[in-house]
Amino acid sequence: MKADETIILGLNKGVTMGHIVNHHRDYRLLQERFDRHITGAPASPTFTKILEILFTPEEARLARRFPSIPKPLSQIAKKLKMDEDQLSDLVQDLAHRGLMIDIEYKGKKFAALPPVVIGFFEYTFMRSRCDAPMAEIARLFDQYMIEDDRFSRAVFQKQTQIGRSLVREESLPQGDHIEILDWERASHVVKNASSHAVSMCACRHKAEHLGKACDHDQNNCLSFGSAADVLVHNGLAKTITASESMKLLEQSKEAGLAQTGDNVQNKLSYICNCCGCCCGMIEAIKTFDINNAIVSSNWIVEIDSETCDGCAKCSDACPVDAIEMEKYTLDGRNRQRAIRDADVCLGCGICPTVCKSGSAVMKSREQRVFTPETSFDKYVNMAIERGKLAEMIFSDYDSFSHRTLGRMLSALEKSPPIQALLAIKPLKSSFLNALVRNGSR
Repeated sequence: MKADETIILGLNKGVTMGHIVNHHRDYRLLQERFDRHITGAPASPTFTKILEILFTPEEARLARRFPSIPKPLSQIAKKLKMDEDQLSDLVQDLAHRGLMIDIEYKGKKFAALPPVVIGFFEYTFMRSRCDAPMAEIARLFDQYMIEDDRFSRAVFQKQTQIGRSLVREESLPQGDHIEILDWERASHVVKNASSHAVSMCACRHKAEHLGKACDHDQNNCLSFGSAADVLVHNGLAKTITASESMKLLEQSKEAGLAQTGDNVQNKLSYICNCCGCCCGMIEAIKTFDINNAIVSSNWIVEIDSETCDGCAKCSDACPVDAIEMEKYTLDGRNRQRAIRDADVCLGCGICPTVCKSGSAVMKSREQRVFTPETSFDKYVNMAIERGKLAEMIFSDYDSFSHRTLGRMLSALEKSPPIQALLAIKPLKSSFLNALVRNGSR
């Protein structure tokens, strides 16, 4: 065998300059890094294929060393022992491909590795692209998300979730005794946002590449405030005015779409206009019976069986199939009436808008649904419930202030005892490991 043939053979086997390059290990470690996010990403050959398409081995090796919470790029460059300008170019390229979070704040650049959901799945499909095999990526994501329930149960486990249902204000009964708070009103969110942007619905865009998209508009995924600014900065969304944002919201309601917003009270970052056929969150509800994948609003529909004329319009309109038609016999005639499943109902308020007999009426839930005050509170609660508080703290413990740690501990104190114990056990272990690391420096 000639010398040049030997070199080529060595390269094909992954041998370079005397070192064995194990690309499979790079992607496995990146998968493990994504799985440490609060929403998780279980190991799967399908997910590995997605990573192999989206990341080069060198990018995978780099990305897995990024924090989950945005951190100054200068600090990341120092940790990675890289030139900051060179790293900035790499981060910018990854961010424009939807694989990294790239933020500019007060003249400084920040970066972080996003989770899969809400994260690089959405960023990948939030715009039209010709730089990637989108049909293949869509097929793999679809397979990963529905091949079994592990991914959905990793993302939507426990009680605190990513998104919550926003009730249609026009569906609520009128009267002085009706109380709806500002953060429950989609109109209030839109009118009071500091900035607005629109992007493609990632779920319907993915469905299009699978050849099963519905007829609903794809360009109606709304983002607000700093989230909108970041998406626009990275070319994933387009800036619009508040009036344009409100118009898209009204058009989406008229089209029968359900509004799912960021599960926080203050500074909602997005409102999705969801259909029951393409939405990934709704898919988890309908496919795997994860009924709280979307947190319900503080309202629920009640259907008067005496006045229901059995038209089935509410059943057809319900995005989560929470209403079924029950057949019965009255005065010798076969009839049907709508029956609502309280465990599935999102309280979105679509059904009263299509009920011509006035039988579907929104009522306040007996117990108010817990909604975190801020995004920070949401993710801390999710971390506590899922036993990932230690990962959240110690993955980047040197960037947290005493005030921030105090807020985390306050949330821990308010948690049910079992959840607190689940969070404390790994917290102890990580704390000891951190002491060892610091002591060995």
